Amino acid sequence: MLPFWIALQFLSCLPIRLPGMPAPQELGRSLLFYPLVGLLFGVILWAVNGLLLGTPLLLHAALLLSVWVLLSGALHLDGLADSADAWLGGFGDRERTLTIMKDPRSGPMAVVTLVLVLLLKFAALLALIEQQHGVLLIIVPLIGRSALLGLFLTTPYVRAGGLGQALADHLPRTAGKQVLAVSVLGCVLIAGLSGVLAVVLAVLAFVWLRQVMVRRLGGATGDTAGALLELLEVAVLVGLALA
Repeated sequence: MLPFWIALQFLSCLPIRLPGMPAPQELGRSLLFYPLVGLLFGVILWAVNGLLLGTPLLLHAALLLSVWVLLSGALHLDGLADSADAWLGGFGDRERTLTIMKDPRSGPMAVVTLVLVLLLKFAALLALIEQQHGVLLIIVPLIGRSALLGLFLTTPYVRAGGLGQALADHLPRTAGKQVLAVSVLGCVLIAGLSGVLAVVLAVLAFVWLRQVMVRRLGGATGDTAGALLELLEVAVLVGLALA
C-alpha cells in the first residue's frame, strides 16, 4: 500500500508521513492510485455537503469550495497560476514558457485566471446544491485525478529529472489503462447518465488541453498537469450544472 500513501501525501494536505524516500518504481506505481485519492476527496466533499444542508446556500457553496481547495493544499491551483503566466508571457516560445513556469512569482494573468476558475467552481457548486445533485461531488475529483493518470499515460514529460520524470518512467502502463477503465465505470455506476455526461465532458476537455500542451511544449510538466486538472474539473462542474 506504499504507493497509495505516496499518492495521498503528494495530492493532499493530509498529515501523511512516509518511512523514507520512495524508490522510483514506487513513485511510478503511485500514479495508479491517483483516481482512488480523487474518490476519497469526492466522498469527503459529499459528506461535508450533507453536513452543511440547511446552511444558507451562498455560505454552503463557499465552505464546500474551501474544503475542496484545502484538501489538495492548492497544489493544482499553483500549477494553473504558473501555466497562465507562462502561456501569456511565453509568446508562443517553448523555452521562454518553460522558464516562466519556474518563476515562483504570480503575475496579473495568474491572478485573473485563479479568480475566474474559483468563481466558476463556486457558481457551479451553488447550482448543484440547489439542484440537490450532491452525488456528483463524488465523481468530479475522481475524474480530475484520473486525468492526471491519463496525461502521464499519453503525453511525454518534458522536464528531465525530478519527481515528474520518475512518475513517467516507472508508470506501469497496462495497469494504468485498466485503472482508467475502472474509474470510468465507477463514475457511471455512481452517477448514472450524469456520470456518462461527466466522462464525455472530461474527455473533450482533456483532448483539447493536451493538444495545447503538446503544441507549445511538446509534452507536459507538473505545472501544466495541475492546470489541466483544474480546468477539466471546472469544465465538468459547469457542464453538469447546466445539464
